[in-house]
Amino acid sequence: MNAKWKIKTFKQENKHITNFIIKFEVLAMKAETNNIHMILSLKKNIRSDIIKTILEYSPIIVLTSLKEWKTAITLVE
Repeated sequence: MNAKWKIKTFKQENKHITNFIIKFEVLAMKAETNNIHMILSLKKNIRSDIIKTILEYSPIIVLTSLKEWKTAITLVE
């Protein structure tokens, strides 16, 4: 299966966040995507309540790197 297609359809659903992020990173490396694409895909595929919580902090914290997003997602979960 094409890694670029799989990363677009790989959803968190009920997966534990740490397991999801590890599998997501493996897919992203196989897909050879850049960090901006990875951040967008990560935000799209994580549960919406987690992203909403992170974005509520936006006026205080601006997340710009993939590492910052992964850390914030893990902390919220």
